[in-house]
Amino acid sequence: MLLIDSHAHLDDEKFDEDREEVISSLKNNGVEFVINPASDLESSKNAVRLANKYENIYACIGNHPHEAKLYNDEIEDEYIELSKNKKVVAIGEIGLDYHYDNSPRDIQRDVFIRQIELAKKLNLPIVIHSRDAVGDTLEILEEYGKDMKVMIHAYSESVEVLRNYLKLGFYISIGGVVTFKNARKVKESVIELPLDRLLIETDSPYLTPEPYRGKRNEPKYTKYVAMKLSELMEINVEKIIEASNMNAKKFFGIGNEN
Repeated sequence: MLLIDSHAHLDDEKFDEDREEVISSLKNNGVEFVINPASDLESSKNAVRLANKYENIYACIGNHPHEAKLYNDEIEDEYIELSKNKKVVAIGEIGLDYHYDNSPRDIQRDVFIRQIELAKKLNLPIVIHSRDAVGDTLEILEEYGKDMKVMIHAYSESVEVLRNYLKLGFYISIGGVVTFKNARKVKESVIELPLDRLLIETDSPYLTPEPYRGKRNEPKYTKYVAMKLSELMEINVEKIIEASNMNAKKFFGIGNEN
């Protein structure tokens, strides 16, 4: 079965030398579609260019919390223009990152809210990055993200946090971290994750799953995430893949659901 990688940065410079080869071999490596999120205006444009060039790539646009300090009205206007492209399927990745604090926290929060409102205006789902910021992420999404399609990307939090996200109707995307030996919280969480809320991602070129940890991550490694989920959830791997694919198509409005 072919998988959908719901979050991979194929525009990243780590793919500069062999990007075309990686993308052209996706189907042969078991991947049907890839969703390419952005981190700023430049990467948003690059994601859209890639999506226009390749039928099996889709783009998200927006400012990552690291780049929140750069956000302004002009950039928002550019996102509105980019969103007119049919290959743009979400605003993301957006959210909060209190681990690195590359942008001041008050600016991160303001820009997060602005981009949620932008997504509402454009009728697009949102893809969330949240690191060491669960409390504020939940508070903002509870107030501004109600009745929206929301995907929490690269989930690695506790069961308690998962329950809060599920109560809000959010989708949860699981990546390579679930294969790490010390990833106790996410392993406990996926046992409670309903199949109708599950998506699978790689976050390429980052967070490479076992047995390739330490090497550059690629969409073809989605299968190792699916296999680990099958083991932890005690569900046939084909059912895991089928559910994840169906959810990705529904969430992003791609493929057969388009």
